[in-house]
Order: sequence, then structure tokens, then C-alpha cells
Amino acid sequence: MRKSRFLNSEITKVLADIGHTDTIVIADCGLPIPDGVKKIDLSLTLGVPAIDVVIKAVVDEMEVEKVTIAEEAEVRNEAFSQFANARFHSIEKVSHEVFKQQTKSAKAVIRTGEHTPYANIILHAGVIF
Repeated sequence: MRKSRFLNSEITKVLADIGHTDTIVIADCGLPIPDGVKKIDLSLTLGVPAIDVVIKAVVDEMEVEKVTIAEEAEVRNEAFSQFANARFHSIEKVSHEVFKQQTKSAKAVIRTGEHTPYANIILHAGVIF
């Protein structure tokens, strides 16, 4: 058994396989997931698990160079926007439509139970050296 606190085998596999600039999306329960992109569905019920819990767990295991969020979150989901601004130093903000286009090149989309508007984030892999 692994010593890491991280238990989800599908996410562990994705994290082991990503390289510099690859992306992983952590999404609310309503974000459309493009055909051909691996979906890891963690959603149980509305709000469970919350997106902030999943982001914290993944970021503890991943070197993140920057993140992308929808600019609409600043007005439509202040709590999520404030969380992202407090947690990450390099944040790209794009329209929700552009965000959805960018998810097409992700290595995986991790679906949470989050059910607030525009609570989605793209994590861009960095390097540890």
C-alpha cells in the first residue's frame, strides 16, 4: 500500500503520467466533459465532495505552474474566485466558453459534487526542478 495520503488510484495514475504544461481539470458537477477526455467522477451528492477539498488534495500531489479559471467566477461565484486567488499566484482568467474549449486538451477531468456556478479550474503542471 502507498504511504501517501492520496488514495484514489485513477487520479494517482493521471498524476504519475503528466508532464510539464499538461493539464488536469477539476470541475463542478455541471461542466460538460469533452468526448475523449478521461473523466474521473468523484461526485456523490450535490456538494459532496466540495471542489476546494479536491483541489487541495490534488495540489498536494502535483506541482502546479499556473491555473485557469472562468472570468465569470469573479462576479457569479465570489467564494470560489477568492479561494483561487488566495491559493494560487499565477491565475489566467478566460471566458467560460474559452475555458470549455481548453478542457478538450486536458489529460483528465475530475468531476466533483460542487454545484455553484463557474467553480471549475484547470491546473497546469509545472516541474519540480
